[in-house]
Amino acid sequence: MVPLAVGIDIGTSGSRAVAMRPDFSIAASAAAPLDRFGANGRDPAVWWAAVEATLQELLSQIDRDAVRAIAVDGTSGTLLPIDSAGRPLAEPLMYNDKVPDAAILAAIGGAAPEASAAHGATSGLAKTLWFQRLPDIHAVLHQADWIAGQLSGRFDVSDENNGLKTGYDAEARRWPGWIAATGMRMELLPAVVRPGSVTGRLTAAAAGLFGLPRDVAVVAGTTDGCASFLATGAVAAGDGVTALGSSLTIKILSDRPIFAPRYGIYSHRLGDAWLAGGASNTGGKVLAQHFSLARIIELSAAIDPATETGLDYYPLGSPGERFPIADPALQPRLLPRPRSDADYLKAMLEGIAAVEALGYRRLAELGAPRLTSVRSVGGGAANAAWTAIRQRKLGVEFRAALSDEAAAGTARLALKGASEAGLL
Repeated sequence: MVPLAVGIDIGTSGSRAVAMRPDFSIAASAAAPLDRFGANGRDPAVWWAAVEATLQELLSQIDRDAVRAIAVDGTSGTLLPIDSAGRPLAEPLMYNDKVPDAAILAAIGGAAPEASAAHGATSGLAKTLWFQRLPDIHAVLHQADWIAGQLSGRFDVSDENNGLKTGYDAEARRWPGWIAATGMRMELLPAVVRPGSVTGRLTAAAAGLFGLPRDVAVVAGTTDGCASFLATGAVAAGDGVTALGSSLTIKILSDRPIFAPRYGIYSHRLGDAWLAGGASNTGGKVLAQHFSLARIIELSAAIDPATETGLDYYPLGSPGERFPIADPALQPRLLPRPRSDADYLKAMLEGIAAVEALGYRRLAELGAPRLTSVRSVGGGAANAAWTAIRQRKLGVEFRAALSDEAAAGTARLALKGASEAGLL
């Protein structure tokens, strides 16, 4: 019987899960949308119902006795307050919710180091300070922590990646003392372990619910973004992953942390390595303002990616850029427009590729290693003409992503935990 590890991804629209073999091949997968279980996608009961349904569907496809470990990733910056039994005390604050309290933001601003990811109204620390005023509060957990707690019964532990925006110091590997200066009740913060660390075993209730052995390990997970990177198979310093979705996001595995708040760059710790990256305002949403998806596919077939249009575009939907140029007033450059729609699309694809190349150079300037390879995920990764343009601009090896599912990256962490615990 080949042992399996399960990775669960809980996002803003649904839950996904994969069962992975020790060679990183996927044995089964399943998914469930949140709206099947309720209209309120921020209700933890809806999260858990979606996860339960996803896990039951996944397990129906495999030998349940082969499962050795389970790990969970969740949306970075989504937090909820709980009582001593792990029950939510209020509606969670999601990753993009802002804390409407100037005093909290001022307290963080006055105490946190400039490079900390805890700054800002959407930070995990701001949300934790907001929640700590609730009566009967026992702890404030990240989304992945709470889902994992449903499996292990532990509601007092998190991982280094989810903790970053709550102020965790990943370099020193501890909650820093300055957090107390914000007025934070430190006892409300969870213990923090490395992603991939075994935090417990299934409770009797969870084992019975899913028909799993009691000795299945529950392993510390990560954020959805880190899980997506891990899923691609990138493992060496200099490996980059570009997400070509509605926006352009690039990440690179580094041998040292990179913190550059001006560009919105913070580094997550992955073992002894670091994951650094940034997100641009260019990307697929700009293309969609000019062409339908069907038209992009049609025009792309007419593009010669080996030649240059000679146009210097910086495709933005509106003024303002965050990375690799930090300028809230940066103007879009989409003129002059060629007569041919194919040439116009080609110039935009060249422009986005140039922003991508500049992004990796910017990371190198800030201390990251030189880019040595790229794996691509997102809808734009399937566009052959765009890929050829990007290869010409970046000048490095393009490697196939093993998976673009965050759950697969989290399953890798579950495998790591199972291996270290001698369960494989």
